[in-house]
Amino acid sequence: MKRLLASIALVLLLATSALADALVWKAQKGNSVVYLGGTFHILRDSDFPLPPEYEKAYRAAQVVVFETDIGQLQDPAAQRAIMEKAVYPNGGTIDQHLSPAAYRALKEYCAANGIPLQALSRYKPSLVMTALTMMELTKFGVTRHGVDDYYYRQAKKDNKKVLGLETVDQQIDYLVTMADGDEDDFVTYSLKDLKTATASFDDLERAWRKGDAAKLDELINRDMKTGQPKLYQKLITDRNNNWLPEIDAKNPQVRFYLVGAGHLVGPDGIIETLRKRGYRIEKY
Repeated sequence: MKRLLASIALVLLLATSALADALVWKAQKGNSVVYLGGTFHILRDSDFPLPPEYEKAYRAAQVVVFETDIGQLQDPAAQRAIMEKAVYPNGGTIDQHLSPAAYRALKEYCAANGIPLQALSRYKPSLVMTALTMMELTKFGVTRHGVDDYYYRQAKKDNKKVLGLETVDQQIDYLVTMADGDEDDFVTYSLKDLKTATASFDDLERAWRKGDAAKLDELINRDMKTGQPKLYQKLITDRNNNWLPEIDAKNPQVRFYLVGAGHLVGPDGIIETLRKRGYRIEKY
């Protein structure tokens, strides 16, 4: 489930290249024009500056739209809400919600990596695996905010209008509940991915450098769609469907939508859906 690594954390890497074919599209139908950029939510310092296509689309737009209000999501109050909602009630612990085999695998991974599982035992698998993913990614130098945060700050500085496709509460709910009902599979697949994180990271980097949307769909979405279809439905398909009325609306100002790369690519992606709705699509 390389996608889980990508969905929760992995980065849209890349040093800028004159030959780069970035994940930025221009979609036009009649007089309606929107730009869409695929992002990952954290980056390494070496991944800046971003490919110029992002800046070009940003400059062409009057409004920048993110998955949610990034400033509010980063507020300490929102971070506290995540932690509070991710805790099992009534003193419950993660071992009570996993099979013995899944818990043993989690315990062995933490022991092998010097991670005190006891400190995480009160939290749901979604938050535990997010924490472990972030710890693993820091080994690769993935330590700073990503494309979304960069353009959120830039838009605020430039006094551009900023919007979110969903509320912060909705984002928190996705994070906290995404493993509910499939805890064993979620932990098992996530641990498997963590063991091959370096290769996964390199694969994503190469696909991004080539601007290979099909490969990114394979790396981000395909395994989740077949291995954990309910998670795919919740994190990708349902959210895409929720966002499309806003993206397809005839807004008076040109908008630049910056959302996770997995939402744009592939047959279920927003780009293909807009194409089917009569938009003329071109890489920007």
